[in-house]
Amino acid sequence: MRRRSRMSKKNPTCHSFPTQVSVVHLLKTVRLLRLLRLLQKMDRYSQHSTVVLTLLMSMFALLAHWMACIWYVIGKKEMEANTYSWDIGWLHELGKRLESPYDPLGEVNGTGLSGPSLRSVYIASLYFTLSSLTSVGFGNVSANTDAEKIFSICTMLIGALMHALVFGNVTAIIQRMYSRWSQYHTRTKDLKDFIRVHHLPQGLKQRMLEYFQTTWSVNNGIDSNELLKDFPDELRSDITMHLNKEILELSLFASASRGCLRSLSLHIKTTFCAPGEYLLRQGDALQAIFFVCSGSMEVLKDGMVLAILGKGDLIGANMSIDDRVIKTNADVKALTYCDLQCINLSGLYEVLDLYPEYTSRFVQDIQLDLTYNLREGHECHVSHMHIHSA
Repeated sequence: MRRRSRMSKKNPTCHSFPTQVSVVHLLKTVRLLRLLRLLQKMDRYSQHSTVVLTLLMSMFALLAHWMACIWYVIGKKEMEANTYSWDIGWLHELGKRLESPYDPLGEVNGTGLSGPSLRSVYIASLYFTLSSLTSVGFGNVSANTDAEKIFSICTMLIGALMHALVFGNVTAIIQRMYSRWSQYHTRTKDLKDFIRVHHLPQGLKQRMLEYFQTTWSVNNGIDSNELLKDFPDELRSDITMHLNKEILELSLFASASRGCLRSLSLHIKTTFCAPGEYLLRQGDALQAIFFVCSGSMEVLKDGMVLAILGKGDLIGANMSIDDRVIKTNADVKALTYCDLQCINLSGLYEVLDLYPEYTSRFVQDIQLDLTYNLREGHECHVSHMHIHSA
């Protein structure tokens, strides 16, 4: 007893000083609460899934760190309040398991007390708070005193809240990351079921699957028409003008007003043609004017190649306001994978009716800009067409 009193007189602040330092550092970490402001901007950065996942898990780890510090302070305060004679606290239990029990007459180590090192105590505290927050709770570090049990109850309640906040967002982000993958496999299964139910031949089945897989790789399953339909016409026109600027920059549309181009852009669609597929057949009614964005195509008539078409070529027919039914005079077949933009003729005539001042100029200019004229009975092609020599 005499030795204990001598120790306390010699260094009366040996127990309180580490606690004060810990509390000061704990208060400084409150600055990290500024990270919560990022939650308000979470939706803005939701497309960066890796960043958001890292942020959420960092917040969870930070909370576990704070709770571990509090858990250690509770155990330490209870030992000090009971002059180290009360051996049912979690720190005493930890010391016994590590064969480094707390002894008021023992040597002073890194914790400012006898017992396990500060590193071991912190790891045990963090282990307990993480297991409690995740509702696992193995019980090898457990709450024994009333204060520890109250803290454990609070930890479990906070853990339930964090599950809803953090892991709910994590689950939603992971679902978004794999939603396209799931949608692709669902669509593929539906396509295969359709082929099986209707007993489609192998050749047709292969063409369907190849077309679906290639178009999916190009647009990632996003239907731009469906996506833009809820936007107002003004905004949708600006978007479609940007998407279709390549075809709208042709000299054919140089004299068109901005309003005309905006209306016309709403009728431009993107299509795709696989190798060996026919874009048009001889004698078909022409439904659109086609602009080749990439790839190469050939024009065939009676088995003879009349022209090879490539990027930047315009395929269609000379227009007439009075005669709007156009029959094609040749086949158009894809040689490679081709991306095309097409202007639907019904939509084109609708725009020309709205802008009659541009109609005559358009009818005149399209004959000069066409790479190949598909109007039935028309045999004169423009000079920059590539003629195949038989």
